[in-house]
Amino acid sequence: MKEQKRSWLDGPQIPSEYDGATLSSYPGESLGLPPKGPGALASVARRAAGVTVDWLICFIVAGFIRMLTPILGDVATITLGLFFLLGCLSGWLFARTPGQAILRMGIARIDAPARVGLWRAIMRTALTCLILPAALVDTDGRGMHDRATGTAVILI
Repeated sequence: MKEQKRSWLDGPQIPSEYDGATLSSYPGESLGLPPKGPGALASVARRAAGVTVDWLICFIVAGFIRMLTPILGDVATITLGLFFLLGCLSGWLFARTPGQAILRMGIARIDAPARVGLWRAIMRTALTCLILPAALVDTDGRGMHDRATGTAVILI
């Protein structure tokens, strides 16, 4: 069968025919992760549910803080600040946020069997706050914020 000619107007194929990437038979295969069970890559829907739980926790706490003092800004600003703080501290200390813990997920480094570390936790959370890096996923289903920091969200 002859391949149909494409132009630059068609945009890139995913994976691109020029990047040498091949599709895995399951998410996380190219990272050496198992297909199912503990250590497997968490699905996008499950990760989104974890972020939603974390955001709701921060939103509720921000509402109480706003009732006590208007100095820190409105509820949305306080919520974002708390979300950033929660992601950095819990990612660094526990390798999971409360939302991830409730849904039995955790953050793992893919380059070494070591802790996530403060710098990776800060960068990962900052990129998550920008929304798009977390929403854009690669062929394994890993967010761009995870690719940038060398991490993955896995099942526990």
